[in-house]
Amino acid sequence: LEVDLAGAWPIVTDSNQLENAILNLAINARDAMPDGGKLRIAARNVTLKPGQLAGLILERPKDFVAVEVVDTGHGMPRDVLDKAFDPFFTTKPIGQGTGLGLSMVYGFAQQSGGAVDIQSAVGKGTTIAIYLPRGHEGDENATSMAAGDVPRGAGERVLVVEDDESVRLLVVEVLRDLGYAPLEATEADSAIEHLHRNPGLDLLISDVGLPGMNGRQLAEIARDVIPDLKVLFMTGYAAGAANRDEFLGEGMDMITKPFDLERLGTKIKQMLGGSE
Repeated sequence: LEVDLAGAWPIVTDSNQLENAILNLAINARDAMPDGGKLRIAARNVTLKPGQLAGLILERPKDFVAVEVVDTGHGMPRDVLDKAFDPFFTTKPIGQGTGLGLSMVYGFAQQSGGAVDIQSAVGKGTTIAIYLPRGHEGDENATSMAAGDVPRGAGERVLVVEDDESVRLLVVEVLRDLGYAPLEATEADSAIEHLHRNPGLDLLISDVGLPGMNGRQLAEIARDVIPDLKVLFMTGYAAGAANRDEFLGEGMDMITKPFDLERLGTKIKQMLGGSE
């Protein structure tokens, strides 16, 4: 492991989301080097011109810091590279990856006013660079501008029920970054235990397709324990979304995967009575 951040300009971003992005990229890099290799995390200063980087719209040259995660792994062929940022696209075996990591990194960069670039070659490795706008010393808004675009919580307690560990951990981390106090469970039985131990819960977020008791059945039991509990269902099935009016009860809503940070934050704020 090599780290080189010397001389980097300050950047305009949310520090927690940046940490999560680097962690996601580092985990991907590790998985791309099953027999070992070199992982390098570095930052370099760069001034980009209009049209220089795909996905970044500029009217004039602008300063950025490129945060790079470089590995010497197996690399990606062109067909995989073209889909790398598609939500839920993954080349990992079932149960070992959700395909959410890179799409969330992309969304984070976009929300920060930046972009992401991938360079990869089969057998040589991959370099992923997150370009983030340069901040200025003493700028009080430098670490809060990106996070301000997403509605934030005020410590409300949210129970996340999701059997896919990668999805669950990502949602919990996003909630924590947005100012909520998340709890987590992998299936209905452990979720019910949380409900009895935490009668002051504000929101239940549950995957519809849980093993055993499904999310809708869990919601009915949750309402018996906490009658006014709000419930947000996560589903990746278009059919479920199409029949939402029949599926949902009062105080319930649904969000269809894939969803980005802003959409999730806005939906939660609306359900909890925010003005967003």
